[in-house]
Amino acid sequence: MPRHRIAMLAACQFPANYGSPAAIRELTETISNLGDEVHVVTYPEGEELSVGTARVHRVGRRREQRKTHVGPALIKLWWDFLMLIETVRVVRRYDCNLIHAHNYEGCLIGLAAKLFTGRPMIYNAVNLMSDELHTYHVMPEFIAKLLAGLLDWFVPIFPDHIIALTQELRDGFIRRGVAPDRVTFVSAGVTPALLDGVDPTVVEQLRARYEVGARPVVMYTGVNNMFQRVDYLLRAFTLVCEKIPDALLMIVSPLEDEPHRPANEALARELGIAADTRFIGPHSLADLKNFLALASVCVVSRPDCPGQPIKLLNYMTMSKPSVCFAGGAKGVRHLHDVLVAPDRDWQAMGQEIVTLLSDPLLRARLGTNARETVLRDFDWRSLCAKIDVIYDQLLTRGATTAEAAASSVP
Repeated sequence: MPRHRIAMLAACQFPANYGSPAAIRELTETISNLGDEVHVVTYPEGEELSVGTARVHRVGRRREQRKTHVGPALIKLWWDFLMLIETVRVVRRYDCNLIHAHNYEGCLIGLAAKLFTGRPMIYNAVNLMSDELHTYHVMPEFIAKLLAGLLDWFVPIFPDHIIALTQELRDGFIRRGVAPDRVTFVSAGVTPALLDGVDPTVVEQLRARYEVGARPVVMYTGVNNMFQRVDYLLRAFTLVCEKIPDALLMIVSPLEDEPHRPANEALARELGIAADTRFIGPHSLADLKNFLALASVCVVSRPDCPGQPIKLLNYMTMSKPSVCFAGGAKGVRHLHDVLVAPDRDWQAMGQEIVTLLSDPLLRARLGTNARETVLRDFDWRSLCAKIDVIYDQLLTRGATTAEAAASSVP
C-alpha cells in the first residue's frame, strides 16, 4: 500500500495548459509516479493531458464547447460546494490520509473537508488574493480589496501546513502570524521532458502561417488577463520597434476568446504596432515548445508577482534568453540567466529587450545559464521529493499526537 493516499483539490479546469492548473498537473503527475496514490477532485472541464497514475474525480455536469474562464464566476461557487461533498466522499472511500489543496478556493474547500474527515490538510499557496482579486473587476475595487485582505488573513490560520511557492510568500505568511515551522518554501517547477523534441516541420509551418520569416521574435506565452499586464509589454515593444524595425511581437495564449484580449489588441492599434504584433491562440501543450522555438527573446510582463511565473521556467527550460520585471524574477539573477527590469518600468523593459536582440553572445550565454538553473533548481522530480518529506512529517506528527492522546486515557 502507498505511504501517502492524497486527496488533491484543484478548484479549476484540470488538467489544463496554463498557469496554476498546469503546475498542479505536473506536480500530480510527478508525485503519483513517485508511488503515492493521488485522487484529484476538480471542476467538470479539463483537457486530455497526462496526470500520471492519479485518478480524477469531477463534479458537476461537463458542458461541451464550454470556453475556459479564468477568474471568478458564479458557477464556480456551485462547483466548489460539489467539490466539498466529493472530497469528503473520496477521502472516506479511498481512505486518503492527506488533503492537499491548491489556491484559495481549494484551501477553503479543504478546510471544510478537514472538519468533516479529521485528515491533515496542506495548503499550496501560489499568490496573495490582495494582488489579484481586484484585477478581475467583478465587484467594486474597494470591496474587492477588503475581501482580499480578509481572505489573506483568514485562509492561512487553519491548514496543518502551508507550501509557499516563493520565499516572498513564505515571508508574507510569517509576517501575518503563521509559525515558521508551519510554512515551507517549495517552488513550482517544470517537467523538462515536456519541452524536449521540437518538431522542425511544425516550426516551419508556424513560421509561414504567421509570416515570421527571418524577423527577430519577441514572445510572450500565457493568458491575456489584466493582472498579467500585457499592456506593459505592448508599450515596451514600441521602443523595440524604434531600434529594431523588423522585430515581431508574438503573444501566444493557450485559451480562446479571452475577455481581455480585445483590449490588448486595441492598445496595439493605438500604439501603432498592430502590423508587427500577432495575437495567437489557442494552442495545445504539445505545440508550446514549437512556438517557443520561434522566439529570439521571451518576456514576462507581470510586475509585483508573489508567485512563481511558470512561463519564465518554460522559457528557461527551452534555453530562451528572457526579460522580466523584478517581481517575477524568482530564483534567477540579472545578467546571469535573465535580464531584469524594475517593476512597471516598461521603458526599461523595452531597452532590455533591445539589448538582447542586439547581442547574440549575451542571448546565448543567458540561454545556457537559464537551462542549467532550471535543471538544478526547478525540476519537479526534486521538488516533489521535498513535498513527500512534508507528507511524511505531517503523518508522523499526527500519529505521535494520536499516541499521546491514547496514552493519556486512564
